[in-house]
Amino acid sequence: MTTHALWFTAPREIEIRPVPDPVPGPDDLLVRTVYSGISAGTELLAYRGELDPSTERDETLSALADGGFDYPFQYGYSCVGVVETGSLEGRTVFAFHPHQTRFVAAPDDVVVIPDGVDPRIATLFPLVETALQLTLDAGPVLEDTVVVTGLGAIGLLTSLLLVRAGASVVAVEPESSRRERALELGVRAVSPDDAPGDVPLLIETSGAPRALADGLSLLAHEGTALVGSWYGTKPVPLPLGEHFHRRRLTIRSSQVSTIPYAAQGRWTNARRRTTARGLLSELPLKSLATTEFAFSDAADAYAAIDRRDPGILHTALHY
Repeated sequence: MTTHALWFTAPREIEIRPVPDPVPGPDDLLVRTVYSGISAGTELLAYRGELDPSTERDETLSALADGGFDYPFQYGYSCVGVVETGSLEGRTVFAFHPHQTRFVAAPDDVVVIPDGVDPRIATLFPLVETALQLTLDAGPVLEDTVVVTGLGAIGLLTSLLLVRAGASVVAVEPESSRRERALELGVRAVSPDDAPGDVPLLIETSGAPRALADGLSLLAHEGTALVGSWYGTKPVPLPLGEHFHRRRLTIRSSQVSTIPYAAQGRWTNARRRTTARGLLSELPLKSLATTEFAFSDAADAYAAIDRRDPGILHTALHY
């Protein structure tokens, strides 16, 4: 066997294992991976053991649909590679697939990367699509003040898209280096102590339960907290007493797996992916693609993300 895959074997333990070589069917694509991106959200929860083992995978992604999060398991959803055989032979494509040196995918399950887009940059595709969905879920924001908590890759991308939609964005981030990066990209960023109050919308992308609890105090009457973070098994205590009730606050989740009912007349998964594909060429994604490790050094990559080593925003493995 010449194919190798990354396996999560225990909390904070991963292995690179040989797996059977993929055998494509008559209509399938055989893809040789060039880069795969590591999610600092759901995937980091999987690495830390902070996902309930009984949690079901995303059924909308065929490569991830089977099984849960009982160790050992494969996970990951951002592979970019070159098609070796099939109808798209020679093209560079993105696929929602766990980290693996070669894999099989159906043509309808891949996104052809536009000419001129670096394959490393293309590993950010699922984060761009998630940020796009958060922006759609935010609704009309023209000239509204929107607070975004957390300036990881998702928070920064969401902030950039909200600015494009006409919002006055204030990003709240405790790390000065991340605030500086946002300012360089045209996003106003402040420390938690300087967060504005009386705002109609807060979007929580930090992954820190405390950020949601503190963020509720920033909302105006009938304001909404839109939660993009998945906290896994971490408890999320919220102050749902006097101020929450008297101000008629709303807490609402956003999830990229589905299109919300209210938007289904205008948006489909296909339209959203086409839009996200176009954004790969329009957004300043090079600033987010901060860190690379060899696939063989994947254990070091996860450990660095887990430690929140300085300067890391988005990490990819190269093959």
